[in-house]
Amino acid sequence: MADFHQNGIITTLHNLNQRPLEAMEDELRSFSKTRPMTLVLPSLYSELEGPALGNIVNELSKVDYLSEIVIGLDQATEEQYKKALEFFQPLNQKFKVLWNDGPRLRAIDAKLQAEGLAPMEAGKGRNVWYCLGYVLASDSAKSVALHDCDILTYDRSLLARLIYPVANPAFNYEFCKGFYARVANDKIHGRVSRLLVTPLIRALKKTLGQSDYLDYIDSFRYPLAGEFSFRTDVINDIRIPSDWGLEIGVLSELNRNYANNRLCQADIAETYDHKHQELSAEDAAKGLSKMSIDISKALFRKLATNGVVFNTETFRSIKATYFRIALDFIETYYNDAMMNGLKLDIHAEEKAVEMFAKNILTAGKNFLDNPMEKPFIPSWNRVTSAMPDVLGDIKAAVEADMKSYL
Repeated sequence: MADFHQNGIITTLHNLNQRPLEAMEDELRSFSKTRPMTLVLPSLYSELEGPALGNIVNELSKVDYLSEIVIGLDQATEEQYKKALEFFQPLNQKFKVLWNDGPRLRAIDAKLQAEGLAPMEAGKGRNVWYCLGYVLASDSAKSVALHDCDILTYDRSLLARLIYPVANPAFNYEFCKGFYARVANDKIHGRVSRLLVTPLIRALKKTLGQSDYLDYIDSFRYPLAGEFSFRTDVINDIRIPSDWGLEIGVLSELNRNYANNRLCQADIAETYDHKHQELSAEDAAKGLSKMSIDISKALFRKLATNGVVFNTETFRSIKATYFRIALDFIETYYNDAMMNGLKLDIHAEEKAVEMFAKNILTAGKNFLDNPMEKPFIPSWNRVTSAMPDVLGDIKAAVEADMKSYL
């Protein structure tokens, strides 16, 4: 059972009573009559062949309060797209699969590229952005949930708890971030959140001084969670990063657009395990190494927009402060693990911290060397202003693909 403590400036919705799932789903069915709900699933084709997605589809087939499921399919050939349509057939809801690498959506992407409005790089951010464009085009949802497709411990209660805060018409929340304990197989996971984000935020506070933005990010129990929900009007004016800074970037955009009392976080799972990224200490373009650089840059960019001035010496101070704080956290996590009978490899934790410290400096250098870098994909408001027909084109392309191959 979770505690009831409200830490920070964002409302935390706990799992205090182990409420029966059926009771929550009854309410969600009632909400769906006036507040239709859609689920977005950004997926790689390889995840269809993995151990998690089959169970996710099986669990979702038992959900009857969703009006639609929108699946963004990346890295799929024509034959793989056809297999994906068959794979998702067990879903009992209306579903749409965006074949992001198909000729129809690629043609739309080329038009957007010509106007400087398309995502600059492939990845989850690009996938999510096109899925949200389709949600706007479909105009059939007032509340949307999004979660990853590699969750090994998935059951449908995760979705119910994730979407409830934005689906309940009696609540005033525009956005909900999911959180959970990253404990599985007798180990504490979540290295990037534990060993990079939290100590880096604390280091930035110590180095730069008081910051409402840093207090805001520090209020989220698991800021890198890939699970969040929102009311549909959030989509129009949000700018999504195309790199690993997606989750931090989304939180930053919500901080810019909404008052804190319109945002919340919810405990959505007792256990959570998914595909783990390699550390990739020798290759800054892969794994947790690239992730740590992108996330650090996302934080630096947001602070710069708030008026913080960075230079090389600032980043050296941040790195040194971070390193000391992160090492102290390792001892804290080790003691927590021991008390709960879990395993924690101190050597592996310190190797991760050493790499993250190095990458904080790399991210700082990249930030200073590329002041005109544009990591954000334009908002849909901007895109539809420049190309008024683009949402209709996306919807028509998705429906034509499915009609041709299903």
